[in-house]
Amino acid sequence: MSTYLLWSKTPYAGQKNPPRNPVNPLAGSWPTYYLKRGADGSFKTPGGRPIQLAIRHPRTIDWNRQLKMVQHTLKNITSKQIKIAKFWGDGPATKQWTPIIDRLIDTYGLTPPMAARVLTTTQAAINDTFVVVWYLKYKWDVARPDQMDSTLSTILCTPRFPSYPSGHSTISGTAAEVLTHFFPPEAKRLDHMAREDALSRRYAGVHFNVDTNQGLRLGKQIGRIVVNVLKNQRNSADRLIDPTHVSKKHAVMGPPPYKQAMPFPFPQKCKSLVTPTKK
Repeated sequence: MSTYLLWSKTPYAGQKNPPRNPVNPLAGSWPTYYLKRGADGSFKTPGGRPIQLAIRHPRTIDWNRQLKMVQHTLKNITSKQIKIAKFWGDGPATKQWTPIIDRLIDTYGLTPPMAARVLTTTQAAINDTFVVVWYLKYKWDVARPDQMDSTLSTILCTPRFPSYPSGHSTISGTAAEVLTHFFPPEAKRLDHMAREDALSRRYAGVHFNVDTNQGLRLGKQIGRIVVNVLKNQRNSADRLIDPTHVSKKHAVMGPPPYKQAMPFPFPQKCKSLVTPTKK
């Protein structure tokens, strides 16, 4: 079992002291909608079965090799990769998925109750995923790339919470799985967007490859657990609530183009080293 640098003990590139302003360090203890918690903090299925989370322990990972991949990515970054990093990284991780959900609802002409069901179940699943991710982030306390390399200049500001696993990647995996349940013809496109969101964090230089790969894997696992609940829910006539056959309507969901559906001037003050790039 290998050792690794701790996020809470290591300064960011360009700083002298370790981070002192962690973001929501107790979010891993927040309430969940689908998952259940054991007395020891472990996670269980809605039926109460223990979940073996689909993610590697950080001590089984070669972090020096992971750092070299980040360094190589940033050294050879392209303008398109920068666009991808900035698009998916603008605002919280839910920022880009909310308009995607709305576009699917409109394209497939969902009724008001079904629209509410899609919105609430998807976002509730994302909530549960964030709880799992934050529990693991602060439990394992894995340092960011620019904490392992004090000269590393990233494309985006390095977030003020531990690295492993990637939140963007994990919630994207969950969102893609749950939305595929409601819109199966869009499965391939949803999976592509989830993978691009994961890639964007690597392009940004704020995550290691393993953060995103393992995050995506974990998110899909949680998504499938939620879908197993949804697909068996019935109404008072004992009929399944969600349709099992849906005709493809080719929803137009960006990106591209890499433009925000709901632009907002988020603050851009960084406490870590950032490479100046064009907007």
